Amino acid sequence: MSDCRYAEIACNIPLGKPLTYAVPEGLACELGQRVQVPLGSRKITGYVISVSSVKPKGEFAVKELHRVIDAEPVFGPGEIQLARWMSDFYVCSLGEALAMMLPGGKRDTAAGSFDADDGIAEQPRDLSSPQQEAVQAIKSGNDQMYYLHGVTGSGKTEVFLQAAEHMIGRGEPVIYLVPEISLTHQLAREVTHRFQGTVALMHSAMTGSQRLHEWMRIKRGEVMLVIGARSAVFAPFERPGLIIIDEEHENSYKSGSHPRYHARQVALKRMQLSGGKLVMGSATPSLEAWRLQQEGVMKRLELPDRISGGDMPDIQVVDLSVSEGPLSRELTESMREVLERGKQVILFLNRRGFSYFFHCRSCGYEMHCPHCSVSLTFHRKTGIMRCHYCGYVRRPEDACPECSSLDVGYSGFGTEMVEKEVEQKFPRARKLRVDTDSVKNREFLQDALRKVREGEVDILLGTQMIAKGLNFPHVELVGIVLADSSLRLPDFRAQERTFSLITQVSGRAGRFSSAGKVIVQTYHPENPAVRCAAAGDLPGFYQQELTVRESLGFPPYKRFCRIVMRGKDKAQVEKAAGKAADFLQHRLTSIEDAEVLGPSPCPVERIAGNWREQLIIRSSRIPPLLSCAHAVKKELSSASKVYIEIDIDPLSLM
Repeated sequence: MSDCRYAEIACNIPLGKPLTYAVPEGLACELGQRVQVPLGSRKITGYVISVSSVKPKGEFAVKELHRVIDAEPVFGPGEIQLARWMSDFYVCSLGEALAMMLPGGKRDTAAGSFDADDGIAEQPRDLSSPQQEAVQAIKSGNDQMYYLHGVTGSGKTEVFLQAAEHMIGRGEPVIYLVPEISLTHQLAREVTHRFQGTVALMHSAMTGSQRLHEWMRIKRGEVMLVIGARSAVFAPFERPGLIIIDEEHENSYKSGSHPRYHARQVALKRMQLSGGKLVMGSATPSLEAWRLQQEGVMKRLELPDRISGGDMPDIQVVDLSVSEGPLSRELTESMREVLERGKQVILFLNRRGFSYFFHCRSCGYEMHCPHCSVSLTFHRKTGIMRCHYCGYVRRPEDACPECSSLDVGYSGFGTEMVEKEVEQKFPRARKLRVDTDSVKNREFLQDALRKVREGEVDILLGTQMIAKGLNFPHVELVGIVLADSSLRLPDFRAQERTFSLITQVSGRAGRFSSAGKVIVQTYHPENPAVRCAAAGDLPGFYQQELTVRESLGFPPYKRFCRIVMRGKDKAQVEKAAGKAADFLQHRLTSIEDAEVLGPSPCPVERIAGNWREQLIIRSSRIPPLLSCAHAVKKELSSASKVYIEIDIDPLSLM
């Protein structure tokens, strides 16, 4: 048996350690290959993380693996090293971390090449002086992290591309992350021409075998630039020289499911391992990134002006409390003036549906989802009430289900109601609504954006889908129909999100002219986020918000680990949360600078029939958080009817 070989296998299951299997005689088995192995009565896929001739210690029978799936490894030592770090930092198994990296059917992206589109300039554009200085700093600087901070329309993309071109010229591959791949068609065409034959675009419109084919192209060195959304950060370059994170502030860089990784943290770790550079950019940096710039940990590069010659738009705040309906007199008049000049209008509202609040004026009844702690939204076009958390639907009521009163009504407004009002006030204008209800596929969205760009639409109405990085030359007016939707959330990042959203949406106006105007409608005109965004006072807002965060012990001054217990039985969930709190309190008595907050019900206490309780572990250092999180998982994961979610550095406490 001296020739027998043993393989350590990491499987995509929440096991604390890898499993060991014997490799059948004559079977080629290498580090990084996928294999099929027996586990109980099942056959599951695992990943080879080591091969040895030494039999594991202990008196137990070692089963043989069934077969090797891949002809060549899909993971190298670099990916396995990164997965080990992810397993520790995001409190998941090594197999779960590796599975997250590999392009699969349920991930947010997958790799795929794309065709060039004629008519895009193949040569780099001329740079402004600030752009030249930024490119030179990235090319020749000794810093590991750079932040390209510039107003909307200041030419950050060209700086990114020229920095990428420099790295590729040196033979160092580049990963370019964007918050949402469906909105990067223009960028994709530009990149294809500039880096012909060496580009892979990460998107979701491909089969699993196509995705894996592209993954292997990257591994074999046939690709030098990968552009894509969050999971493109795992592109299997052996030593990436540069990772670019565009619109760094976007929440979509954080995974919403286990393991809850953040692409920014993974990118930084990859650059530390490879010795490469990390370049991020946004007009509205996250508070974490802003503080790192202030402290000199991250080098800030400034782009203060719009490269197209357009001035920053004039921003007017309108108090909605003295207005009737979703479109104020000021917004309506401005729309009329812009449309008469043959220019375009964008109306932004981050709430779909017709109205979102059914209530009885007699007894106070409110119509909530029976499975979630949220109000149902009325969709007038389909005539249904819908829950946007779990998808529950029901017919609307003409009378109150509680007291039978006919004095019932709907409050609040969504994109459908705004669309109806626009139709009434501007019947001859060409209108287009872009939200999750109207956009059925990526082709519809691309066609809609093309129509706007080519002047076939006068008024574009949409949700957050139209707020990110779009560049329409004929848009002179942007109306933010309700700036308060994120302000009302009981979450410590509500102010930051509101400021960022107003600033980003405002940046769609007047990018090629001096006539740009933005009207911000709000019920809270004196709110700091609204007031500072309207004044363009980014430093003032950030300093004020950082002062508040520091006084409250919130990020970025303290690190959080959020532990959520969820299950169908409310009493069992509360019991598990109480047990976790007691366990943590006892453990933290020996750890300085760490405390546990809670347990308490989550702000949205019930989703899809699951009751939710949360605890927050707070510390200024990450090791105590990770120690406690791993201990909680090990101690309490056996409670089969209560599921534990662990989130390091959560973006939301909802």
